[in-house]
Amino acid sequence: MRVWPGAPSPLGATWDGVGVNFAIFSEHATRVELCLFDSPDAEVEAVTIRLPEHTDMVWHGYLPDVHPGQLYAYRVHGPYLPHQGHRFNPNKPVMDPYAKVVGRAMRWDEALFGFRFGEDDTTFDDRDSAPYAPLAAVVDTSFTWGDDRPLRTPWHETLIYELHVKGFTALNPHVAESLRGTYLGLASEPAVRHLTSLGVTAVELMPVHHHADEWHLVQKGLTNYWGYNTLSYFAPDIRYAASASCMDAVREFKMMVRALHAAGLEVILDVVYNHTAEGNHLGPTLSLRGIDNASYYRLKPNDSRFYQDFTGCGNTLNMRSPRVLQLIMDSLRYWVLEMHVDGFRFDLASALARELHAVDKLGAFFDIIHQDPVLSQVKLIAEPWDLGEGGYQVGNFPAKWTEWNGKYRDTVRRFWGGYGGGVSELATRLSGSSDLYEQSGRRPYASINFITAHDGFTLADLVSYNEKHNEANLEGNVDGENHNSSWNCGVEGPTSDLRIAELRERQRRNVLATLMLSVGVPMISGGDELGRTQRGNNNAYSQDGEISWTHWDLTPVEREFLEFTRRLIRLRKDHPVLRRRRFFQGRGIRGADVLDIAWLDPSGREMTDDTWNSPDVRTLGVRLNGDAIDEVGERGERILDDTLLLMLNAGDKAAPFVLPATSPHERWETLLDTADPWRPARCLGAGDRYELQPRSMAVLRLGARHEDLRRADDWGPMGVY
Repeated sequence: MRVWPGAPSPLGATWDGVGVNFAIFSEHATRVELCLFDSPDAEVEAVTIRLPEHTDMVWHGYLPDVHPGQLYAYRVHGPYLPHQGHRFNPNKPVMDPYAKVVGRAMRWDEALFGFRFGEDDTTFDDRDSAPYAPLAAVVDTSFTWGDDRPLRTPWHETLIYELHVKGFTALNPHVAESLRGTYLGLASEPAVRHLTSLGVTAVELMPVHHHADEWHLVQKGLTNYWGYNTLSYFAPDIRYAASASCMDAVREFKMMVRALHAAGLEVILDVVYNHTAEGNHLGPTLSLRGIDNASYYRLKPNDSRFYQDFTGCGNTLNMRSPRVLQLIMDSLRYWVLEMHVDGFRFDLASALARELHAVDKLGAFFDIIHQDPVLSQVKLIAEPWDLGEGGYQVGNFPAKWTEWNGKYRDTVRRFWGGYGGGVSELATRLSGSSDLYEQSGRRPYASINFITAHDGFTLADLVSYNEKHNEANLEGNVDGENHNSSWNCGVEGPTSDLRIAELRERQRRNVLATLMLSVGVPMISGGDELGRTQRGNNNAYSQDGEISWTHWDLTPVEREFLEFTRRLIRLRKDHPVLRRRRFFQGRGIRGADVLDIAWLDPSGREMTDDTWNSPDVRTLGVRLNGDAIDEVGERGERILDDTLLLMLNAGDKAAPFVLPATSPHERWETLLDTADPWRPARCLGAGDRYELQPRSMAVLRLGARHEDLRRADDWGPMGVY
């Protein structure tokens, strides 16, 4: 087969309409061979070609006779010296880090390990892993996007729905059976209709980069369902393609994005650039390890045989390497420019900021993103922690970044658990967490507020279980968080005199209402609105089945909760005072007669220092002045809103709240009460008492127009669709 010198850029396999240019970086390799395979079932390559050129540490060659669909891998020659960080083994074909599609998934076998399996990892294994190695495929990236363009939904208008591509539609009877659990299933009309009727503005997809299942899971008959074990940073996971041909995965992903955009939904990817599927020194040789281990991974400075592990997954990518930074940036730009996604949520993002050992929020990773004309314009979300020393960095990421606010989650859980104290912090979290974000010049929407996510209990399980039940993971129930009692939303203790089922439903409503009525960007964990349960499993990462999948056969109670969720989202969207772009100042704005926010006790008076600091306080009132938002719209108009009153009672006794007054003729009208969510709206006068039931929350509106009041059954149709 003919081979020409080709070019060192771009990296990867690039089809130009005539042939394919192959380019791969390896600083320490001595020779690189390109292996072409005839089919996914091939046990050995049909052709082996030595790449003829080596430019700036990039090995490259151009093959005029190769076309899209061609399967390939590399055999990379170099020293096998684990104590010096080198683990080259040309007996192990490795996958191109820039592969745009995975043509064959890996098949676990002992031959995949660079050392003799079961022996010391410094030994050398000469078995050929070609029958089992993952293979890349050359792809033609052409696609008709039509008028698709970035939606650029403003952050303060954003409402995120976290979902798993497979689990969201795997059991949905309204989705065609052939499409369930796929990219096209998520793009289907029933799936899109559910999301749009709910009122969310963005879907955050759990990892869709092609991943590998860990060896220990496969041996137990389990899989890595969540996908936080990336093998390829450019290739959409072929598991979620409806077509039997892996070559259709890219096209189907693009079709999904196009359909979601057409419905007004942004697409955010959960990405895992902190580690790879190759694990620690006892892991397999699949890609980066065999291409240039010392360049791609963080190795221990005193013994390069071992990896620095800030992720708990065995390895950490070397963010000090320019080529690693290039890999990540090229991947991010590819997903934005070629795949049209709208943003990213970075798993264990603190690991990406580690220049040396400590987390550096001004590290090279952030500098490059901030100056990039593409990436600086998309949504950037950090999971602001990792497992290393000093890794908990909530509030410390730089401008342009938003963060999963773990402090918000924990504070809200503690409050509704009825443990008392912490009301002062709850007030801070409800109003946008200014203590975390204001000093760095960020806005309230830097806070991604959430109560539940893929990791941990679902909302239904949070209020139903005091202990985890992870037996299905086959780890003796020792994995996951130890228990739920530290933020218990269950029904033990002083609440046992209430009907258990009623209280659980009320607690679900309380938690969701708090989330939707807090300043910041709310994130719903997919299926919570449908009562999704994992039967008490709070670490269902290995459960690719009905434990994790979303169920759509709703009971009357679940249908009612779905309608309640829609109603809450509608309420949030109707009131700009809940979607503020600036922090509250605690004072009158532009001549307003009252504060922009006031914190009240049940007497209707402002909270005192003694009340704030009392460990027994379990009630809180919040008056949000709609006339003092101090913001203008896109056309310069001043934004005004109704004044709202939020009342929260996490205690086990009713709390009669005196409705506050700034003038004697004010009237308050009820919008919501989690103790009786379907009760018709009613009016009360300033100074009247509102009987707030135990473990409940109410929302009232000041002087609202009568025609704006709606009964519960006017908020939308009952049922899922």
